[in-house]
Amino acid sequence: MPDRDVEEHKEEERPKWNNKAEYLLTCIGFAVGLGNVWRFPYLCQVYGGGAFLIPYLIALVFQGLPLLYLELAIGQRLRMGSIGVWNSISPYLGGLGIASMIVSFCIALFYNTIVAWVLWYLFNSFQEPLPWSQCPLNLDNTGFEEECVESTAVNYFWYRETLNITSNIETSGSLQWRLVVCLATAWCIVYICFIRGIETIGKAVYVTATFPYLVLTIFLVTALTLPGSAEGLTYLFTPDWEILKNPQVWLDAATQIFFSLSLGCGGLIAFSSYNNEKNDCERDAVIVGVINSATSIYASIPIFAILGFKAHTNWVTCLNGNILRLTNEFDISDTNITTENYDKWFDYLNETHAERVSELNLKTCRMQDFLDQSASGTGLAFIVFTEAVISMPASQVWAVLFFVMLFSLGLSSMFGNLEGVLTPLHDLKLVPKWMPKELFTAIICAICFLLALIFTMGSGNYWLEIFNGYVGSVPLLIIAFFEITAVVYIYGIRRFSDDLEFMTGRRPNIFWKACWLVISPLMLFVVLVAYVVVQAQTHPTYPAWNPQYETFPNTDVQPYPDLAFAVCVLLSSVPVISIPIVAIYRFICNVSTRRSLRKHSSRPNPYDNESYVIER
Repeated sequence: MPDRDVEEHKEEERPKWNNKAEYLLTCIGFAVGLGNVWRFPYLCQVYGGGAFLIPYLIALVFQGLPLLYLELAIGQRLRMGSIGVWNSISPYLGGLGIASMIVSFCIALFYNTIVAWVLWYLFNSFQEPLPWSQCPLNLDNTGFEEECVESTAVNYFWYRETLNITSNIETSGSLQWRLVVCLATAWCIVYICFIRGIETIGKAVYVTATFPYLVLTIFLVTALTLPGSAEGLTYLFTPDWEILKNPQVWLDAATQIFFSLSLGCGGLIAFSSYNNEKNDCERDAVIVGVINSATSIYASIPIFAILGFKAHTNWVTCLNGNILRLTNEFDISDTNITTENYDKWFDYLNETHAERVSELNLKTCRMQDFLDQSASGTGLAFIVFTEAVISMPASQVWAVLFFVMLFSLGLSSMFGNLEGVLTPLHDLKLVPKWMPKELFTAIICAICFLLALIFTMGSGNYWLEIFNGYVGSVPLLIIAFFEITAVVYIYGIRRFSDDLEFMTGRRPNIFWKACWLVISPLMLFVVLVAYVVVQAQTHPTYPAWNPQYETFPNTDVQPYPDLAFAVCVLLSSVPVISIPIVAIYRFICNVSTRRSLRKHSSRPNPYDNESYVIER
């Protein structure tokens, strides 16, 4: 640990949060991100509804909260960014901070691209009608665009109007000017909020961290009144206990809580380093962790209520199409056949006129099938949900609210990602003394913008999925494993307990110690090994745009080419290569230094020679 004079010097130089509320809101905003809205509900739906909450809560208690507490505590005590923290604990761990910084940098690249997509949809949400509600006319104005007709208007607007996506990842395509403008706007907004560090971030989070909860509440109240909302919620929370026997459920639950809390990125360590040393970091960890998980559950309710409404609307549309064919074929009044008695009429006509009914090629309309069409990630935000909004009254208002909410979630998470890059660079004294902090931040944002232009190309969505899938997976698990073992077994659990007593006024209880010593490292190791084994069993694939497939886009699944597969491997390994490289470099330097000292000490001293003394 640094001596008292050094600590006092740091205390004078390092900025502090204006108040506790700004710090907590910033941490909550960083932890609560887009994944809480578009991945957690999807996992609940896929893995047995309410049954998924069991492994999820177990992972929260024994993996998420202990690691969150550890990061907040170590950053607050040492008052440095990720690189400075691990260098202070052991010079051999310097690569751990570099790994966190690289991961944060890579995440910031693609994460702000998603914010740019949200901005594009937000701008278009003010149009009447919504541009994704109907197919555009072709160049001859003689009909609709064939590509749009082959898929849907929502798919067409996302894949063609927004991304102008290529047929595969090997076809790069050109830069899309509209996405370039939106990306530049997104980075300008991030820079404005970041221009004076935590001073401006602390003010921005009052809006970005709280507004999503207001929108979610509005959606919740409205969604529960929509037809089909009950079916959506029943579908979400009906537990399937048998699915808990699937090991993949436990693996996804562990990774979801880990990535949702943004552990291992360095942002939480950086934020806590601006705290007063006497702050109760244990209480902060519990508050942030519980609010993050509660937000995931809370967001699932309006999301699946609206998806239930979408499924109900599609079900009614399907039935009405069949009813129209039956009434035309059998000259029956359309007032006699309704969606409520359709099954009875269909059974009756099928028994009495089976051949004529079969010739009509009626669609199979099952509510369960439409509910099964849920999606995660960008598919939920830009396809499924936008399609549901079309059928809602005052659709423009709901579209604006939804994308403003996503923008707030993405922006508050970007604060932590960028802080995980800037704070380590400042702590390493890599910023020239003559360069103002505002200028250095602008340079970093400009570099990120230029590198992220790859995501605005026709193949950009494919590359973004690669970054999203591989940067935030294995590297973060490895970083977190080294973090917890470094603090407990190198820094020392007793020493760490003394620090916690100094900061909070109490020593950690048996639960925290048991998690840090055994449970959390073991869980991280098991999850890491299981994740690598699962990934190694199959060659990674991706869905490619092909409007000729009726069930777009699930049927056009292609394996990644060699170049893309190599990038997947590099993104999983390069960020953490710095950990062994720095350790080996420090070891070699220490060995060389010791040999030099030993050689110097063994060299004969002429002044110790007795004959020399006599001659003198």
